[in-house]
Amino acid sequence: MAWGPAISRCMLASPARRAAAHLLETVLERRHGLEEGLETVPAMEPRDKAAGHRIAAAVLRRLGSLDAAMEPWLRRAPPAPALRALRIGAAELLLLGTPPHAAVASAVSLAPRPLAGLVNAVLRRLAEAGPAALEGLDAERLDTPAWLWGAWHAAYGAAGVRAIAVAHREEAALDLSTKPGAPLPEGAEVLPGGTVRLPAGTRITELAGFARGDIWAQDAAAALPARLLGVRPGEVVADLCAAPGGKTAQLAAAGARVLAVERESARLPRLRENLARLGLAAEVICADARQWTPPSPLDAVLLDAPCTATGTIRRHPDVPHLKRPKDVARLASEQAGLLRAAAGMLRPGGRLVFATCSLQAEEGEAHLDALPPGLALDPVLPAELPGLEGAVTPRGVVRTRPDMGVDGFFVMRLRRG
Repeated sequence: MAWGPAISRCMLASPARRAAAHLLETVLERRHGLEEGLETVPAMEPRDKAAGHRIAAAVLRRLGSLDAAMEPWLRRAPPAPALRALRIGAAELLLLGTPPHAAVASAVSLAPRPLAGLVNAVLRRLAEAGPAALEGLDAERLDTPAWLWGAWHAAYGAAGVRAIAVAHREEAALDLSTKPGAPLPEGAEVLPGGTVRLPAGTRITELAGFARGDIWAQDAAAALPARLLGVRPGEVVADLCAAPGGKTAQLAAAGARVLAVERESARLPRLRENLARLGLAAEVICADARQWTPPSPLDAVLLDAPCTATGTIRRHPDVPHLKRPKDVARLASEQAGLLRAAAGMLRPGGRLVFATCSLQAEEGEAHLDALPPGLALDPVLPAELPGLEGAVTPRGVVRTRPDMGVDGFFVMRLRRG
């Protein structure tokens, strides 16, 4: 490949690359989420933020592979600012189809002056190698933290863990729930369970149905817990850990009287804003569900409990870089406490759906073997999950995985005796 004169440091990095560098620093060095990073990106156009998010997400999805591809030209780990620039340049060269001269020049302009030569040299070599630099790598292992690989291998076997890792390479489609009778967005695919799907990268705020309050973003698996609860008009139902409100909206749209309980006061404005946009009503309560008592026994409770969210990595590629094994045990204990509290809220014969968006068995299947007294499993039938019949286990609980084309969820339905 022919190269022109040395790249000038006068070429400033584009706003999108600066946003990508900020996001990578936020996740990998400060250990905060991508969403938090987006809120603190220096002022720039929304399209530049979106482009920066796309670059950063590509790096986070394929971090191990990108580092392995650059390793032949790095004698030691470079300082963090250079490593950020290298990873952004590598992602643009190998994953995003950016022209080599633009990818290298922009990455060099991100690096502090003493490190610019290193970034330039490594990325020129990588550009000459091209996508072949990724060939022969065990991408699934490299791009999955070892502790997650081991847990998923134990839960789903050798083929299962690889299938999950492959699914994590690609950004998820935009899935939508819709109000009954609302017109569908143009070009939408309607899945067997009723979820509406549009291609990855579709911006929900640009759809006509968003301004009308007809639609809200919700993965097809995330829509299952409320659907399996089967609420009827007039029933009094609690949605515990309710923010941002997707499941509250489902329950309210079905005609239930919903008590939306959320302990994080900072999340309440978004919950209320979402309900207002959709024109749906619920009583919003700021309380810890483990201490909250409803005014009278409830017909049904939906508990989508706080979890490690390892089932949402297709949508949130920062998750594997933020979570640690100790988080699983801590959250599993919190989930057990919430499950016990939820059981005490039900009237005799009342229903409870428990769910987590986690692939970790400790946050799902393990709870099935430690049900609170008075609760019994109400098995889900495969016919209740059109298009996802294979997600129903022999014990009658639901286990979805990203290689099924949806987020990873555990769902079980219970009844109080």
